[in-house]
Amino acid sequence: MFAFYSVYLKPIEVVDQYLDAHRSFLKGLYEKWITICSGPQIPRTGGFILLNASDRVEALEIMNNDPYVINGVARYSLIEFECKSFAEGFRQFVK
Repeated sequence: MFAFYSVYLKPIEVVDQYLDAHRSFLKGLYEKWITICSGPQIPRTGGFILLNASDRVEALEIMNNDPYVINGVARYSLIEFECKSFAEGFRQFVK
């Protein structure tokens, strides 16, 4: 499982120019059951995405297609972890 957190590299007004494209990108990942949850940090200086990919290479490839990355408005950092314990309702997300 992979957690990505981002830091915005541009002012929020510039980030917001790509918000619809970013949300559309995430929607596609939700439809494929890759993204588990996502949202902005508080305060809004970046965001967080939890996803399930087969390996680190795939996870990085997925996130490199985010419009925020493509347009240079955000940089993601990756945390890879092995999901050992989880709430029962979460089982469907664990590969």
